[in-house]
Amino acid sequence: MKRPAFAGLFVFFAGLFVFFACSRGRISSVARVDLFSLEIGPLDNQVNLSSRGNVISDHRTNLAMRDGLFYISDTFGKKIVRYTSFGDPLFVIYNDLENPPPITLRHGIEEEGVATRWSIVYPLREPGVITVDSRKHIYVVDKVEDERKGFDSEDKTLLDTVVLHFNDSGRFVNFLGQEGIGGKPFPRISGIYASVNDEIAVVCLLSTGWNIYWFNSEGTLLYLVHLKRDSVPVPAGRNVSFSSVDSITAAPDSRKLFLKIDCYFAAGPNAAANPDSSIIWIMNVENGAYEESMNVPFFEYVTTENNQKVTQRLFYFMLGVIKNDRVFLYFPVDGGYSLLVLTAGSDEQRLGFIQVRNDELEYNTFNLSAEGILSGLVATNWDARFVWWRTDRLLGEMGL
Repeated sequence: MKRPAFAGLFVFFAGLFVFFACSRGRISSVARVDLFSLEIGPLDNQVNLSSRGNVISDHRTNLAMRDGLFYISDTFGKKIVRYTSFGDPLFVIYNDLENPPPITLRHGIEEEGVATRWSIVYPLREPGVITVDSRKHIYVVDKVEDERKGFDSEDKTLLDTVVLHFNDSGRFVNFLGQEGIGGKPFPRISGIYASVNDEIAVVCLLSTGWNIYWFNSEGTLLYLVHLKRDSVPVPAGRNVSFSSVDSITAAPDSRKLFLKIDCYFAAGPNAAANPDSSIIWIMNVENGAYEESMNVPFFEYVTTENNQKVTQRLFYFMLGVIKNDRVFLYFPVDGGYSLLVLTAGSDEQRLGFIQVRNDELEYNTFNLSAEGILSGLVATNWDARFVWWRTDRLLGEMGL
């Protein structure tokens, strides 16, 4: 799932939510539940959001939530931790050259079921995007050693990442490369997704477009989708000057890809480009066909220009896809995020709002479960707070 980090946008769009609420009707404010918090730092009971001091970096600490358990992929801390919803660490996978042994967890567990909380050593380098399947197996993106890096001369792309696979106890199973288990490194990975039958989709960004690798639960490559930039579909009948891919996401319950395409129109070669339309295409991974599409409305707000009110239109961002082809989109507004929920094959839509306090805007990362529960890590300069919103209840209000 895509993880936003938009502290600067909150300043630019301050106050827009008031206009948006007035122009689009009733909005459901989704109650926030604060679950637990961690201090920021390098210790086993902390999360390391920065390389030094309290400086927040562009590197992302990544979050996954499955069945009420939280999984943190800590890039700077070089560790992966599984927590209960009360904040109790169940196990940590850590690089022992970068971290001292965890104080509160047992070490050196060799057999299954001999401890309830334990730690495992693994030489993590830069653990990144993380996902968890129904078996509670963990998949996390990591960098390879310099001597294992490669270069694709055709796509002009560096090959330097793999997907590490750990079982439900945190023990290393294998790693996935382009061909499957033990394959050569991937190009830059923008997302990994657990899907139907515990299959794993790996979305890679190239200079020429995107490659999507689809593996079964045993690590065998089932499908490889090549998507070139110049072959991205646009809405029929639109006079589009150019388009861009906002996000590519895999469905959690079917072999489908959801591609959100934003289209722009410019009146002339030197004219400014304005938003024209936004559409989500649904691709069948098995045959590469686009089977359905969803039109995405604009995020609208009102400004005053020359003493006249003018409606401005901007694109939503795609947050994620949940079961039954339902899509969550978001836009940063004053005091939180505005949400939009769409369903394939239906004209119904639901607007929502989640709160993120002003002192928590330094660092936000989110995870959307297959059932539609939105979890988040929201950080101040002093601590990282783990929260969730029962956004799945928006679906009930839609009668779905």
